[in-house]
Amino acid sequence: MIGCIVQARMSSTRLPNKVLMKIDNNNTILDFVINQLKSSKYLDEIIIATTNLPIDDKIINFAKKKQIKYFRGSEKDVLSRYYDCANFFSLDSIVRVTSDCPLIDPNILDNLIEKYVDSNCDFISPGFPRTYPQGSADIEVFSFEALEKMWRESKKPSEREHVCTYIYNNPDKFNILKIPNSLNFSNLKLSVDKVEDLKFVQEIVKRIHKRPILFNNVLNILKKEPELVQINKNYVLEEGYKKSIKEDQRLGFTENSNLTNYKILK
Repeated sequence: MIGCIVQARMSSTRLPNKVLMKIDNNNTILDFVINQLKSSKYLDEIIIATTNLPIDDKIINFAKKKQIKYFRGSEKDVLSRYYDCANFFSLDSIVRVTSDCPLIDPNILDNLIEKYVDSNCDFISPGFPRTYPQGSADIEVFSFEALEKMWRESKKPSEREHVCTYIYNNPDKFNILKIPNSLNFSNLKLSVDKVEDLKFVQEIVKRIHKRPILFNNVLNILKKEPELVQINKNYVLEEGYKKSIKEDQRLGFTENSNLTNYKILK
């Protein structure tokens, strides 16, 4: 069984309560994430994994209203939240998506799942350094066995918070593949971390009427109106991950990032 676990919480430090903020008149960020994922051909389950904090009761209420499965777990140990969730729902393979990516592309997701199944690898993603915009292809697909290994062996705060960091740091322990885009669009940001990101996505959505919204639809808009990228041009790439690395160093861990050390699937 292939299940997509969407990590979500209300207590984001950069833009609190963002996942339930409106992108259009009817749909929140989390609505968009779920609706985009529902267009996948291969997902057997979509599960929202939130925390045990009372503030995240709102996310549970959202899931119940939308009839979406949900799970509650650790706030900061997101890796344990994923492991416990996957174990509870008996998932064989897990797709990881974060709730700040309202324009996640289901076609990119399905391509990754197809390659994952065909190659029989442990883990697959578009990879680092980025070639897609942050927010359109922030997708990782991995086996339950790989998740369990990460859960047992991860020690650093960055590895517990960002779920798949242990794999990136230890590529020799897993059979991992990446499927990069042929062109580099890493200068664009479609994930929502700050109010400027929200405004940018709102402007994009306002101009696209088809659903789901694909990466190519976004590119077509930006070709016609390149000035839109000025709205959130001052973002910091991988800002959350960089904060976690500082916490690693504060606790005496040395950075061991091998994000580019992949076998590339042709």
